[in-house]
Amino acid sequence: MSEIRKELKYLSSHEWARIEEDGTVTIGISDHAQEALGDVVYVETPEVGSTVNAGEEAGVVESVKAASDIYSPISGEVIAVNEALEDAPETVNSSPYDDGWFFKVKPNDLSELDDALDAAGYQAACEDE
Repeated sequence: MSEIRKELKYLSSHEWARIEEDGTVTIGISDHAQEALGDVVYVETPEVGSTVNAGEEAGVVESVKAASDIYSPISGEVIAVNEALEDAPETVNSSPYDDGWFFKVKPNDLSELDDALDAAGYQAACEDE
């Protein structure tokens, strides 16, 4: 069974969002997603300073099995990307919620996450797949 952290918000497309103490939002893909993808070999993140929109494509993750778009759970300015993934994309497999995060956003409106799934909702969505 994949790990689903209760403190995070999720999209049905398997991205997670964590609201940090400073009001920024960190984004990555779930443990379930990395398991389904298999060995991650490449991650394309948005550029720092660019704008992402909730529900729209913000990057790509490629594995030995497939390439998948990454969707942003929230709109805002990208303030950081996980540059360590350029040299070690497999970090997404070993630590999807901690060291394997993709990018951080300064959100325009945190209420956009109100429509995201909580842990129970995400678990139910995964079980329905």
